[in-house]
Amino acid sequence: MPKLSIIILSFNTKEITRKCLDALISSLKKSSFLSQIIVVDNASTDGSTDMIKEFKKNNTLENVQISSIFNLQNEGYPKGNNRGIHNATGEYILFLNSDAIINKINWKKIFNYFDKHKKVGALTVRLELPSGQIDLASHRGFPTVWNSFCYFAKLEELANLFPFLKRFFGGYHLTHKDLRTIHGIDSPSGAFLLSPKKVINELVGFDETYFMYGEDLDLSYRMKELGYKIIYDPCHTVTHLKYQSSTHNRDIKRKTKEYYYNAMRIFYKKHYDDENNWFINQLVYFFINLKSRI
Repeated sequence: MPKLSIIILSFNTKEITRKCLDALISSLKKSSFLSQIIVVDNASTDGSTDMIKEFKKNNTLENVQISSIFNLQNEGYPKGNNRGIHNATGEYILFLNSDAIINKINWKKIFNYFDKHKKVGALTVRLELPSGQIDLASHRGFPTVWNSFCYFAKLEELANLFPFLKRFFGGYHLTHKDLRTIHGIDSPSGAFLLSPKKVINELVGFDETYFMYGEDLDLSYRMKELGYKIIYDPCHTVTHLKYQSSTHNRDIKRKTKEYYYNAMRIFYKKHYDDENNWFINQLVYFFINLKSRI
């Protein structure tokens, strides 16, 4: 049985997906464990299918199995990844975006961490933007009403000028925590999310009500409800190129914005609607709808 199954969902990111796969193979080829790479293509039209087939043909390693799934239509992020989960046989599953390029990963150290901390349900690493700055989406608190208000009202930015305020106003991205140390967070980005397969099975994968955005937060929320911890470990680094499959033209940008705010509605209704009063709920939905139209 493979130690690790890596699921990569691709959509019209042919060249970047190739870079992602090259970096992944480079990271795995000298490892002592068996790994499985599953590339799920969401009906790309840019030649990704041929590239993936060629990559499989040209990369035959004893310790790395490569398989692919070609969807007939774009099924979205949760459903596409769930297809990968159904085919994953590894002890651990890594969800890796096609625009995430592995720089430095010590797999042995990561697996040892899971072995020593049985209540860890997921682990992420330091995801860096090409500029070298951390991708804040990989180091999040849950979007409670207060956290979201502080973020959209720019109070989180204000707190960056006055560090003693970070604990009060920086909950959206947990800005009060030291990014140089290993610590718990509420949710990583789905760009690099590593979890024991038994935990993913317990959660029955991603909620397919979402199309894209929000599904990683939702998975994390349900994981924490079951009592698992989610860990950020900056000892390992991955470059996240970001937004590579969602900014090709005006129609895609419009649709992406629609998915983003729809995900906010779904997440809030599912996890926060019942615990807040009618007035707060109406106010939240009003501002989500307002932001979606701007």
